Amino acid sequence: MAPTPTVISEDDKVKAPIGEDNVSTAEGQYAIAGTDFENRPEALRHLTREELQQLNKKLVRKIDSFILPIIGILYILNYIDRQNLAAAKLQGIMEDLDINTQQFATAVSILFVGYLPFQIPSNLLITKIPRPGLYICTAAVIWGGISAATSAVHNYGQLLAVRTILGIAEAVFFPGAIYYLSAWYTKTELGKRIAGLYIAQQVGNAFGGLFAAAILKLDGAHGIRGWQWLFIIEGTATVGIAIICAFIMPEFPHNSRMLNETQRALAVWRIESESGAAEGNEKESLWGGLGKALSDLKLWLLIFCNLLSQAQGSIANYFPTIVASLGFNSTISLLLTAPPYVIAGFVYYGLMFYSDRKNTAYPLIISCISLSIVLYIILLTTRNIGALYFSMLLLPFASVGPQLLLYKTINLHLARPISKRAVSSALVNALGGTSNIWTSYLYYAPPEFYAAFGTLAGAAVLFIATITAYRWLVRHENKRLDSGDPVQINKVKKNGVTDEMVQLGWRYEMY
Repeated sequence: MAPTPTVISEDDKVKAPIGEDNVSTAEGQYAIAGTDFENRPEALRHLTREELQQLNKKLVRKIDSFILPIIGILYILNYIDRQNLAAAKLQGIMEDLDINTQQFATAVSILFVGYLPFQIPSNLLITKIPRPGLYICTAAVIWGGISAATSAVHNYGQLLAVRTILGIAEAVFFPGAIYYLSAWYTKTELGKRIAGLYIAQQVGNAFGGLFAAAILKLDGAHGIRGWQWLFIIEGTATVGIAIICAFIMPEFPHNSRMLNETQRALAVWRIESESGAAEGNEKESLWGGLGKALSDLKLWLLIFCNLLSQAQGSIANYFPTIVASLGFNSTISLLLTAPPYVIAGFVYYGLMFYSDRKNTAYPLIISCISLSIVLYIILLTTRNIGALYFSMLLLPFASVGPQLLLYKTINLHLARPISKRAVSSALVNALGGTSNIWTSYLYYAPPEFYAAFGTLAGAAVLFIATITAYRWLVRHENKRLDSGDPVQINKVKKNGVTDEMVQLGWRYEMY
């Protein structure tokens, strides 16, 4: 049963135990915690507000210590296994398999043919699986084995087949990890944890190039080419690490074995206090959640935004090639790919820390995209090596940073029903990820790459227009909720806001 709203004091808002930080949120949302304090679960009724605050801090630290390292390591491995084909290109895979530039672009993009459509059923399934951690780790074991098998391909057809199957196996991870994190963390905590996931991605990008440079030195050892060693070593490492992670990765809050009864009650209550039923306590069917997702205009705007953002993120697939176009050899090119991703990791955390602290997203998205437009103009108008590499240092965070804020938006604005949130996250990533297919054919005619950088600059401008339209829409929905008019409120409820959320005083925030 949804908690009954009551009037609470400003002092109660400050002391609210829900969430990691006592931050000021829009529309008076911290009233949620104060209201729910009187309706806390039986297992927490013996605790004072101060004791709950302390227990909450300890709980968040415990969740972080178990979940974030595992998810981060798996994502590093996920990204390394996905991107190692770009490194293999510098060590002769095209010559050994007798493939041309267009065929190589197809080999890069074919991964997404399997990766994109399988995300949706996978994320619907994960909402009904009692052990999502085991599910994610099993997928990691499978994709690691497939990645290692890439070393055995002998022709173009075999490479396409292996890459397609690899995409299917990897489809489980990213949308599943985003959904999984949103099941554990509140709105004042989620942003930094998504940032942690993207920081792991940048570590994978940065050190993937360094590892590749080292592994490729094995070229010829035991009669095995350097690019083959790359797939063997990195794929085998993924399998071994994923097996270890499977034994220690937690489940959902309501059935986690790493928590005692009191901690489980608090972990579930934290999520319920924001937007109603938590994982394991909601009865909406998978098909019902899918239907509600597809009928929500906000979802389609976010999909289009992510499609434009993912197009800019396609630079990662060709970053070693772009750097090599500056005139460096293969080893130096791989080493020079590391600094931009290290910088991006720090900026990502700063962006999401600020977003969580100030409860904002739109100004940060606009700032990143505006900067990326300036950087594309530099890449299109000069051949100065210093200016070009400076632009490349900043592009990873400027072009990809908005994706973090988009995924945070999805999980807070499309929160309920739970199955809707899961399928929305998968749809945004899957359909948005189609950009990785067509953008693979833009990176030709080095060193200028006019087609690629010109297209991405145009996508950035369109992104600004689309996210601004989204901002107008959610602010209009908030006005309907604020009106108190049952007719207007029912219009908002048709787009996924539940009765519980209305009673909790829920609003679309950050825009």
